Amino acid sequence: MNLEIERKFLLKDDSWKAGNIGIHYKQAYLNEPGGNTVRVRIEGDEAKLTIKSKAIGISRQEFEYTIPLADAEALFLLARTPIVEKYRYKIPYAGNIWEVDEFVGQNEGLVVAEIELNSENQAFEKPSWIGDEVTGDKRYYNSHLARHPYSEWK
Repeated sequence: MNLEIERKFLLKDDSWKAGNIGIHYKQAYLNEPGGNTVRVRIEGDEAKLTIKSKAIGISRQEFEYTIPLADAEALFLLARTPIVEKYRYKIPYAGNIWEVDEFVGQNEGLVVAEIELNSENQAFEKPSWIGDEVTGDKRYYNSHLARHPYSEWK
């Protein structure tokens, strides 16, 4: 088990993208909304099954397992939500790795950056392209975007 502690931000501009190459992610959720999250994801040519507890503050338990690609494709057929697709860019900055998700499909136009921390109070330096914080705003959770895509927001 791993404890996931992350903060999420919108971006001010697209200067983060210069020279960075993203990996295609495809994911879906196998559970009903409102509690723990069960997700199947294909990251490039690797597949994972992830179970996350409900968040308490900015922390939650996370259990993640590599699974065969064929199993992930089969699990997509059992999904309770539409598939979410994005490109993830991993960008090192000031001793941390920022993960920038550029969504496509129904969530096209949304770009979000996340940083995983070792503690809830850990200090970190923000790159100039980081904008408003949206940590805790459920609209920006991938599981929420599967049911309420960005293209439908008012």
